[in-house]
Amino acid sequence: MAQDLLGTAELTVIGQVTTASNVTLVCESDGETPLRVVYKPVAGERPLWDFPDGTLAGREVASYLVSQALRWGVIPETVLREGPLGPGMVQRWIDSREDQALDPVDLCPAGEVPPGYREVLRALDPGGHPVSLVHGEDAGLYRMAVLDVLINNADRKGGHALAGADGRIYGVDHGICLHAQPKLRTVLWGWAGEPVAEELLTDITVLVKSLAGELGERLAGLLTDTEIEALEARGRALLENPVLPHPSGPRPIPWPAF
Repeated sequence: MAQDLLGTAELTVIGQVTTASNVTLVCESDGETPLRVVYKPVAGERPLWDFPDGTLAGREVASYLVSQALRWGVIPETVLREGPLGPGMVQRWIDSREDQALDPVDLCPAGEVPPGYREVLRALDPGGHPVSLVHGEDAGLYRMAVLDVLINNADRKGGHALAGADGRIYGVDHGICLHAQPKLRTVLWGWAGEPVAEELLTDITVLVKSLAGELGERLAGLLTDTEIEALEARGRALLENPVLPHPSGPRPIPWPAF
């Protein structure tokens, strides 16, 4: 899908994601090239005590720009534009795979971790049964975990990692990212303490250097100078100590986890 079509197509609301914290609408476009997107209007953002009001849509776009600068393709194409309810974030819709037993992040009976998955923690499900929170070892999910460290993702829930019908893993919902203060909360702790892959460090080096050029200029319209400086500092910190962090703080996993 061409990026200019995402930014210019006339959109019609066809549904709403009712489980989302902020107003999240599903839209389609008319014309020869059908287009389905997720649209989050700024007017529908719920105020947060630690993030400035009206900035979540811009943070979604900024997170996408970081993913693109890294050339990882973790986040679907995302733009900031006018929509049916005013300005907001518009992102390409991801069709999910239907032929897999487990999602990229899922629950299984306690201790019965399936091949290709890593256990994050054990807990009780709503029925009081012991379960393990697990995530896959897919390379795309691994890049997502590293990206979350860079963008300081405060809300990587299990449902924010999607297995696309095209075989790729995508990350969505990046409205509360890129804060200047440490706020990393994620379910992707399975690689904690392990070295960051060398090829990803090369990409992070490119990202850090690009912040002084066009990428920094584009982010300047979406983030504060302090937030951009913090992004650069997180990148440099990973290059100097290329190890994925361990959980820290009182709440390292978002709640609910899905």
